[in-house]
Amino acid sequence: MDLSPHTDLDVADLHPAVGDPALNSMNFLNEVAQRYPDAVSLAAGRPYEEFFAVADLHRHLETFRAYLADDLGYGPAQVHRALFQYGRTKGIIHDLVARNLAVDEEITVDPESIVVTVGCQEAMLLVLRALRAGPADVLLAVAPTYVGLTGAARLVDLPVRPVAGGPAGIDLADLRAQVRRARAEGLRPRACYVMPDFANPSGASIGLADRRRLLDLAAAEDLLLIEDNPYGLFHADGAGRVPTLKALDTGRRVVYLGSFAKTVLPGARVGYLVADQRVRDADGTVGPLADQLAKIKSMVTVNTSAIAQAVVGGALLAHGCSLVAANTRERAAYARNLRHLVDGLARRFPDPSPVRWNVPAGGFFAVVSVPFPVDDALLRRSAEDYGVLWTPMAHFYDDTAPVAALRLSISAVTPGQIDTGLDRLAALIADELARSPVPVARG
Repeated sequence: MDLSPHTDLDVADLHPAVGDPALNSMNFLNEVAQRYPDAVSLAAGRPYEEFFAVADLHRHLETFRAYLADDLGYGPAQVHRALFQYGRTKGIIHDLVARNLAVDEEITVDPESIVVTVGCQEAMLLVLRALRAGPADVLLAVAPTYVGLTGAARLVDLPVRPVAGGPAGIDLADLRAQVRRARAEGLRPRACYVMPDFANPSGASIGLADRRRLLDLAAAEDLLLIEDNPYGLFHADGAGRVPTLKALDTGRRVVYLGSFAKTVLPGARVGYLVADQRVRDADGTVGPLADQLAKIKSMVTVNTSAIAQAVVGGALLAHGCSLVAANTRERAAYARNLRHLVDGLARRFPDPSPVRWNVPAGGFFAVVSVPFPVDDALLRRSAEDYGVLWTPMAHFYDDTAPVAALRLSISAVTPGQIDTGLDRLAALIADELARSPVPVARG
């Protein structure tokens, strides 16, 4: 008989973030996917799996081991320690990340301005934790906003204020207005979070001219920009790449967040940040913001898995540190799928259908607007009765107003699965239109 005392806790006694909808979103969406494994998933933003091979893991590890020994001159004991022991907090592939940024993005940074993180999610958390210095600090973010950013901000008690996005990716007039409104209220806007290339969830991109204007605005308003770029390599057919904000940044206004989840291997959970802003330490020494973020990381994850870094490092070395070259097949598959999705929507919802959608220039996502509310209850019914999964756009807004739109992902499916999923989605929409024909909510 168990006679030991038990302690029961109330969620109200825990940090408020644990009950926040932003922290429930990913768990809920994962739960629905696991509960209905036979449903066609147009929800997950996972990379295409058909190109993964276990043999690549061993090959990349060996490539990185040889790099340590032959290029860096490590002896056997040093190689052994580098791969098996706790490692440098800022990472052991920072030089290779810097080379990749130079080759693919024309970004020149000191490797010491780079922190290799446990996925891009940790990179977000480190930056937000450092910027939240007091209760007056707030973060601006283009809406709709990636829910991982909103959740990370909740964990560090940093309020998020939305900035209008729209087809152009960001409304610069609204950004300026939001900065000034916050300051008029006695608040301190620390940064604006943006995803300029094929944003999650909207699929929107910011054009080159607006990127330059955004940097000018940030300088004029003394604002940092947090640029998140997981999808930038995956432009669709005929869509040329646009320089990143960081590549255009001459005033150290941009903290750059990168991820190898989409371009190398999501299971490795390796991301990074570039923080070359200068910070004067308590002893008067000046170094990159990355040094301060590494202090926080040392208390969160200690360091990023050396084995995971070695796999990513080997993959970089195998392609001359160019992920553009490494992702030729993937880019073609995503472009094909995005084109197939858009064409499929046009066939199933011809004018004068009230159903509308955007046509992104690349990436994983497109947004479909409908004249009825789209919520979690409808997603459950879609999974159970129609056999198709998607993501309610309500998860990407920081309020409770109804949203009449859903996000579709093309990254982890075949054209045949897209057709099946769209057929099932069309049946769901037809039934919903018959039930509630009156337009409602925002899209």
